[in-house]
Amino acid sequence: MTHDNSIKLAAPGAGLPPLELFIARLVYPLQLRFGNKDSFRQLFQKERGAIGLLLEKLQSDEGEKRVLIKRPMGLEDSSRYWSIWMTLDHLRIVNDALSRIIPALSKGMIPPDAASIASVKPSAEVTAAVASDYEASCDRFLKIAEGIKNLKTTARYSHPWFGPMDAYGWYALGCVHLGLHRVQIERILEGLHSPVSRN
Repeated sequence: MTHDNSIKLAAPGAGLPPLELFIARLVYPLQLRFGNKDSFRQLFQKERGAIGLLLEKLQSDEGEKRVLIKRPMGLEDSSRYWSIWMTLDHLRIVNDALSRIIPALSKGMIPPDAASIASVKPSAEVTAAVASDYEASCDRFLKIAEGIKNLKTTARYSHPWFGPMDAYGWYALGCVHLGLHRVQIERILEGLHSPVSRN
């Protein structure tokens, strides 16, 4: 996989611009308040379906090609130069992390390690095999959450941007997170299929 060493990005885990983070910290609690477990599940399924349709547009080896995109709101600068396979790998990593965090909180247990944005970055060497791994992680995430009757737990685990959250907050974040990276995949595809990238 080729990598353009001239592209300079912020370090992984550097976070969002201050104003954007401030807005996110205002908006996300409102999403939690006005949403519910069912509405977030529906959002997850909708975004998962949209990603599936986008993946159908991939041609031959396009999935491994890294594309520098305009940063969507909510995405770190360090994540702007990924391939589609890298994006799916990141989603797999996050889904599996949430599949451990949510049941732990439901049992009153707080994971011992601090949550880290930098720790969920993908491998640059990931291959097309990640597509099925990503789908399996989506299935696990939904199955685990559906098996927990009450996600509004007393136990809370701190997110680097949003602070301490219960299992419901982490579940909802997983659903919203999928939509952010659906936008990223759209922009990668636009870059792959633009006249400039084909020349």
